[in-house]
Amino acid sequence: MSAPSARPAHRRTGRWPWRLGLAAAAVYVFLYAPILWLALVSFNDSRTVSTFTGFSLRWYGELVRDERVLSALLLSLRLAAVSAVLATVIGTLAAFGLRRAFRGRGLWTTLLALPLVVPEVVLGVSLLAFCVVLLGVPFGFGALLLAHVTFSLSYVVVVVRARLAGLDPRVEEAAADLGAGPFTRWRTVTLPLIAPAIGAGGAFAFVLSFDDVVTSGYLTGVGSTTLPVFVYGQARRGVSPEIVALSTAMVTASAVVLLIGVGVTVWRARRAGAASVLGSPS
Repeated sequence: MSAPSARPAHRRTGRWPWRLGLAAAAVYVFLYAPILWLALVSFNDSRTVSTFTGFSLRWYGELVRDERVLSALLLSLRLAAVSAVLATVIGTLAAFGLRRAFRGRGLWTTLLALPLVVPEVVLGVSLLAFCVVLLGVPFGFGALLLAHVTFSLSYVVVVVRARLAGLDPRVEEAAADLGAGPFTRWRTVTLPLIAPAIGAGGAFAFVLSFDDVVTSGYLTGVGSTTLPVFVYGQARRGVSPEIVALSTAMVTASAVVLLIGVGVTVWRARRAGAASVLGSPS
């Protein structure tokens, strides 16, 4: 009696790869087609957005000469930089604190994650009541800074905690066996290993602060209008070529910051991996 023929090792996938690829392409088109259209229209020489008459940098030149745009841009950059630094420092310390087991850690973890799921409108109203009504902070840079640190802090904690959870505890134990104290272990071992995560969290905090419009709209005061709030206010009057060019510049700047942050994170991670391979005994 002959033995049964062996089945092929591979599975028949049929048309699924083609269909999945088409679905993925449709998702990317849905996400990025409006941005590409926005970038194309920003180089339109016509004042009417719907009519294309030729390529020109005219509207970008108008932005450079607009004092309102420059003032809002400088405020947004300063606010994003300061809030990103504060959120990164506080978020990193909070991630280290939540690394250890203690009573109530689950509650604190939930509280830190709330800004990730709470709607921005609710968050803006609550920060308005807390910063302005309860603490008495006037509308303007101070209230904006407190609000931006509050909602960007959670992202830093999540990123840094994920990296801390992936650390091999034997590395710190080996440093302790060699006589390194707690601070020396933290400075020479732990901190370099989580530096890419800290940088990524800081980049996220910067972009979130720079692009925020909902929360900032509740706390903006006279002379302290951020760039996204300015764009929103101008867009309510009608979509003009200047606003299209400004929106394109903001999207490009945010993408560049994120790409730089991700690139530095990947480079440092690969460098650390290569160093560990070279340093391991053969």
